[in-house]
Amino acid sequence: MRTYNLCKSFGRKFSVSSLSINIKKGDIYGFIGPNGSGKTTVMKTILGLLTPDSGVVELFGKQNNRQALRRVGSLIESPGLYGDCTAHENMKRFSIISGGDEQEISSLLNFVGLGDVGKKKVKFFSLGMKQRLGIAVALLGKPELLILDEPVNALDPMGIKAIRDMILQINKDMGVTFFISSHLLGELEKICNVYGIINMGRLTEEITVEELKTLCGNRIYIGCDKPEQAAKLIRENFNVTGSINVGIDSVEIDIDSSFVSEINQSLILSGINITEIKSTGISYEDYFLQKMGSFDVGKGVGRYA
Repeated sequence: MRTYNLCKSFGRKFSVSSLSINIKKGDIYGFIGPNGSGKTTVMKTILGLLTPDSGVVELFGKQNNRQALRRVGSLIESPGLYGDCTAHENMKRFSIISGGDEQEISSLLNFVGLGDVGKKKVKFFSLGMKQRLGIAVALLGKPELLILDEPVNALDPMGIKAIRDMILQINKDMGVTFFISSHLLGELEKICNVYGIINMGRLTEEITVEELKTLCGNRIYIGCDKPEQAAKLIRENFNVTGSINVGIDSVEIDIDSSFVSEINQSLILSGINITEIKSTGISYEDYFLQKMGSFDVGKGVGRYA
């Protein structure tokens, strides 16, 4: 899936401006930005729910082709479910549009953990159950691409983990590509292999996990009296895949910052005096926030200072 210079305005205000994204088959693409940054508008425009002012949407190599949408499943904002119907009845209704027979319906309900809810009406479901049913509906007809807008928003930790594990399993076992929006950086970090960062309707960067790791890095700085000895000990006892730079009174290592305490203890036990030890790499969250611009958390999610 791709977009080229996608633009969408409401009145005189541009919600999306010259946005170009590239999602490859098999990706779990995380679309990151604060509330109000244009994520939902982009998704609705891709799905044909909004008409762009200009630009191109390409699905499966075809530009602005509504037939290609049959190969796309989606869950935008919140599941549009029938509250007075059961999970199975909801699936039957949506299967008329999306396809899917009785066997697929039962299989999907079991897959999302709703195979045993019986005649319980959806209006009595928890938020997590509704989200899982929404994903089951989106999977009807065996889509190749799933577009999910804030799929874990307002869920408790158990609900978040259930959705996260489900996305990973669908991607691995069914080969489904994902385009997922969220402002919860920590959750996307656990599942995505590529990110698009949006700031006030503009894409500020598109970056893979490998590129992100290189830019952010995991680095530890150690101030000590025997840097050569410290470097040798660390190299022999820890899995250092990156570089080790030895200075006059310090050592810098490319290694996961979770090793700080263990390295510190090992050096002290070896008779090396430590004057300072700290992690110097930037976190993914800090990197994303820098790319999203100055963000005033104190004034509410999604408001720029």
